[in-house]
Amino acid sequence: MLYSDKVMDHFMNPRNVGEIEDASASGTVGNAKCGDIMKVDLKIENNVILDAKFKTFGCGSAIATSSMATEMIIGKTLDEALSLTNKAVAEALDGLPPVKMHCSLLAEQSVKAAIKYYYEQNGGIPEDKKHLFDVLQEDEHSV
Repeated sequence: MLYSDKVMDHFMNPRNVGEIEDASASGTVGNAKCGDIMKVDLKIENNVILDAKFKTFGCGSAIATSSMATEMIIGKTLDEALSLTNKAVAEALDGLPPVKMHCSLLAEQSVKAAIKYYYEQNGGIPEDKKHLFDVLQEDEHSV
């Protein structure tokens, strides 16, 4: 399987690995049966993501997509982070093999699961944002 230099860099030198002790929100997605599980912690103030950390159990693509997704959302507003897509994560990594695209969906889902949790803990999900969490119902292997 051929991986881009960016995928290899984010796999060998992942950014933002770990946990945030006083996280504003956390989201965990994945399936132990397939072997990929991602957890993302967010530190949010004034609707801006100040920090993001991840822990991923999975293959190199899963680690690389987690790393890239956290890089893409730090410093962004919640609205900006909610626009993150699995295709954007894959493109930022200069592509993924088709059989590994499900990893980018897990990265998107873990970020959105954390934001959903944040909304639920802080007054509820705004009505106009509910559709953005539909991706949490998608099967990561159907991508």
